[in-house]
Amino acid sequence: MNVYLCGMIGSGKTTVGTRLAKELSMDFHDLDQEMDRRLGYSFHRLVQEQGWLAFRELEYAICKEFSRLDRAVVCLGGGTIRYAWNMDVMRGTGPFILLTASLEELVRRVSAADRPRVNPDTDLAGDVRKIWETHRDKYLAAADIVYSTEHKSIEASVAELKAILHEHGISADAG
Repeated sequence: MNVYLCGMIGSGKTTVGTRLAKELSMDFHDLDQEMDRRLGYSFHRLVQEQGWLAFRELEYAICKEFSRLDRAVVCLGGGTIRYAWNMDVMRGTGPFILLTASLEELVRRVSAADRPRVNPDTDLAGDVRKIWETHRDKYLAAADIVYSTEHKSIEASVAELKAILHEHGISADAG
């Protein structure tokens, strides 16, 4: 059984995920980091040079591999759960925790990051807003658990998520 952290860019997936994995004595995997490792360069470059389709194809291949893991905390990309084929291969292999925060907070957290826009005719705030407004239902439908990271320390988020997962039968002691 795995634990999948999903959500918009800036929701805290990687930051919370690394600590949660340690607390649960589970392996940690991050989709964006795995892409960069395989490519030998930033996935942002892949998007710029080959487009979003090439990105989504690599994402799907990695999701298939992640679904075969056991006892791992897996941080998915910001848009991974918006695509049914990704959900089809991972569903049933662990709960999906949707990490949320206000759009203003998400933009604040990632304002220094230089990332490709999903909606190229927008600024960062407009891009984040348009993604959420367009795909909110997909994010919520994918989630087994919805958890807000807004105004919470990393330590508090990890402790609360650990307790929630324990209620679902996932802890450091049991898979």
